[in-house]
Amino acid sequence: MISWFFIGLVATILLTPGPTNTLLASSGIQVGFKKTFRLIPAEAFGYLIAISLWGILIGKISVHLPLLPTILKLFSAGYILFLAVKLWRTADISENLENVSIRARELFLATLLNPKALLFASAIFPVIVWKSSQHYMTHMLVFLLLLIPIAFFWTFLGSILARKNSRWLNQKNLQKTASLVLMSFSIPLSYSALLSL
Repeated sequence: MISWFFIGLVATILLTPGPTNTLLASSGIQVGFKKTFRLIPAEAFGYLIAISLWGILIGKISVHLPLLPTILKLFSAGYILFLAVKLWRTADISENLENVSIRARELFLATLLNPKALLFASAIFPVIVWKSSQHYMTHMLVFLLLLIPIAFFWTFLGSILARKNSRWLNQKNLQKTASLVLMSFSIPLSYSALLSL
């Protein structure tokens, strides 16, 4: 059974600005919404491979170090809090998204190396996912179903920012909103990790 907490955390973290989302928004600015569609499978495969590799590695090591999932969950909660603070503090710094040329290979590599993959594998996906192929398939399918509309959102956002006709929809407000949402998720994540000690 997939929890609403899992869905909420996945959606929130996928929505937060990061290397992959920046590239999607940049492509939306440069080539528009429709032409950026080809990049979304590259993001999906990047996350699929990275999360799976991290999950398998964590699953094998946690047999010998049973506290590893809890430690990684606390580390992930700290990382989410760090991201939240960083987003808030850099909200006033404008990022030039127009000078980057994006291809599927670049997006795939950026996603493969994205620290969010470790966060998903260690703290967001339940431990049972790495022990049962049925749970793995179900959770990964839900993850990919959430990823696709969020990738569309970032691409669409880039195309809107290219027009610059929205007052509220700007980088500063988006980052501050994302920061607050991230902070609200880091608290229950820390709490659940501390409960399992």
